[in-house]
Amino acid sequence: MTREDLLPAVVIGPGDTPNASVIWLHGLGADGHDFEPLVPELGFADSDRVRFIFPHAPRRPVTINGGMVMPAWYDITDFDLERHVERADLDQSRAQVEAWMAHERSLGVSSDQIVLAGFSQGGAIALYAGLLQEERPAGIMALSCYHPLPELIADAAAGEDPLPIFIGHGTEDPVVPMMLAERTAEALRAQGFAPAWHSYPMPHSVCPEEVRDIAAWLRSVLID
Repeated sequence: MTREDLLPAVVIGPGDTPNASVIWLHGLGADGHDFEPLVPELGFADSDRVRFIFPHAPRRPVTINGGMVMPAWYDITDFDLERHVERADLDQSRAQVEAWMAHERSLGVSSDQIVLAGFSQGGAIALYAGLLQEERPAGIMALSCYHPLPELIADAAAGEDPLPIFIGHGTEDPVVPMMLAERTAEALRAQGFAPAWHSYPMPHSVCPEEVRDIAAWLRSVLID
């Protein structure tokens, strides 16, 4: 695996010998720089040797935005509560995430030291890809999002030691109604997972309280 085979990304942290990696996907229309400023706020020391990878999504037409071409992990064909999406787009994005995971493993990071994270569309891909991994990741961090094909959660087995999953959502989110995230959490619990649910009085965004909770959760799955 070479860097030429990977989606371009913002990379912060040790370049060759990381102990852990966080692959963090941005939302619709944004890019890999979107969450870059949060890294210093997460409180990791240089000695923790945690790498943050923020890939840039490919540009594609997005139906709900009038077919405008923009960075997107998948097309959304309508804005109703079902949020119909193209499975082929999801699988393409999953493969791109898995390519970055393979790259991190080539640097010596084991799968169980890789977190898949994302906001909005990026969080949907983190859930979709993370629950389908044969080699269990360290955890999944799903911010202001939902599982894009919730019926597939029924195929995911939690086992005796459930995969750590952080779900954070704003109670005033006008873009992704909190009900969609609640449905995802309920479906995960039905399969034996124990997602760490966090809600905040905010719109489709992040807030300082959520950043503190993210920092504590990441440390719990990667360092402690």
